[in-house]
Amino acid sequence: MIEKQQIFPILLQACPSYINRYETYIEQNYENEEERLLYVDIGDFTAYMIECYAKQKTDKFDEAFDAIEQMLVHGDSYVQDFAVVGVLETLQNQLLDKGIELRAFEVWLQPESKRAWNQLIDFWNGKIQ
Repeated sequence: MIEKQQIFPILLQACPSYINRYETYIEQNYENEEERLLYVDIGDFTAYMIECYAKQKTDKFDEAFDAIEQMLVHGDSYVQDFAVVGVLETLQNQLLDKGIELRAFEVWLQPESKRAWNQLIDFWNGKIQ
């Protein structure tokens, strides 16, 4: 079972090119031993993914989206919610802010993440509550 404290280690393992940026981000935003705000922090990770997409550097996207899928399938309830609301919804919002079609990222989604991705779209379109 994947737990809260494993989220970023799993994402960093899947996307090692993000490690230096993540360390800088943490250094600039937190004091030593200060509790991390994962729902805020994930915004930097998703922004990084969008920057990579814009530069056509998507070679680690399969691994990154596999990590998201693993969180949905094997995570505790906090991790599952985080994968949907923290990762996928933040990614969708940032894509829309950048004028990038959501379907541009759908190629990397796996079954559970694809289901959650579509449910978020349906929710925001008023099709489900």
